Amino acid sequence: MNRKPLFALSAVILATAAALVPVLWSGQDPLLGGSAVAATPADQAELIKQGEYLARAGDCIACHTVRGGQMFAGGLPMATPFGTLYTPNITPDDQYGIGKWSANDFYRALHTGHSKDGSLLYPAFPFASYTKVTRADSDAIYAYLRSVPPVNVPSRPHALRFPFNNRNLLIGWRTLFFREGEFKPDPTRSVEWNRGAYLVEGLGHCSMCHTSINAVGGPVNSAAFAGGLIPLQNWYAPSLTSGEGGLGDWDIKDIASLLRTGVSERGAVFGPMADVVHDSLQYLTDDDIHAMATYLKTIPQRKEAPEQMQMETSEAYGTQLLHEGEKIYHDQCAKCHEANGLGMPPNFPPLANNPSIQMHSAVNPIRMVLNGGYPPSTQANPQPYGMPPFAQALSDEEVAAVVTFIRMSWGNKGTPVSPQQVANLRSAPLD
Repeated sequence: MNRKPLFALSAVILATAAALVPVLWSGQDPLLGGSAVAATPADQAELIKQGEYLARAGDCIACHTVRGGQMFAGGLPMATPFGTLYTPNITPDDQYGIGKWSANDFYRALHTGHSKDGSLLYPAFPFASYTKVTRADSDAIYAYLRSVPPVNVPSRPHALRFPFNNRNLLIGWRTLFFREGEFKPDPTRSVEWNRGAYLVEGLGHCSMCHTSINAVGGPVNSAAFAGGLIPLQNWYAPSLTSGEGGLGDWDIKDIASLLRTGVSERGAVFGPMADVVHDSLQYLTDDDIHAMATYLKTIPQRKEAPEQMQMETSEAYGTQLLHEGEKIYHDQCAKCHEANGLGMPPNFPPLANNPSIQMHSAVNPIRMVLNGGYPPSTQANPQPYGMPPFAQALSDEEVAAVVTFIRMSWGNKGTPVSPQQVANLRSAPLD
């Protein structure tokens, strides 16, 4: 799922491609997107159209287009603890883009994480997920990228500190965390479930945000889809496997609505996930969205809770914040979210019994109170209702108080919020 994605050495680079060699693949497998020789302009046009759709599913535009810049021209800076990386130009420009890549070069990048010259790609280019993409779908995306206007703009060199500027260090990362191989359907599951698994685990690379990473930027395998902080964007990707954000008790229609429109009867998406819906998911077919929802619904749910992520306050101070927050809530929030916290969904999400409010990390509700925001504007919901920012109106203690009240009222089981955490997030980048 925009996946902008966070991280240690997982911070960036989609060095994918397009080239001068004619693309000669077309057709579509009923499950994954098939492959057959294309010999006519009509076949080629259909292949490009399919590639555009798949590029949307992979959210390629999110990393390779600077806001206000030319499409796929790269240059998006991503600051990491190891320095800054810049996404490359992946337009079919021969001098500065990737116009000299072949279809084989492109597939190798997706499937093995190697660039055209054989160098290793940084794992934030999600080749660990894209390795699951079929050759037919790779060729379709390649055909589409070949069709976009070339942009004669050089890719900026990365500014990584020593020794992280040595790509050979990635050999160890790959040994530990990368397993090459196309997606293999589970014969015990339905065609729809397998299609959803292919999109979620492959092109969608949803696990990159929703799985915790370790000190070297590798995914914690035991915590797949169990949630994690997104440091570069200062948001928390909720667990999809536990009570805090798990989908086990969601209806498939609500999951599908959230993916397709950004809002549902259960809540709305904001922050990085809003970008994913806006740039990627809203363009998928109803069948593909339903397939993704069907797969996500079956992700195993775990009883164990994620690690504690909150700055702790004393019990007495937490009680004080709770009482202060009640007045602030009734003055500032109850008009939209109701005095009982039930809201008026889908326009004004419920806060009572809302898992996103009670998560072990309070980053997201704090950021929403500070910065406000809108769910994504989508074809199905072109004028979403938004949340006003309160950063100028409320102090750090007042924000902590109202978030504490929301997290601990109406049966919610969240913990108090520290004003220091609010202060830390107040100066955080907005995206």
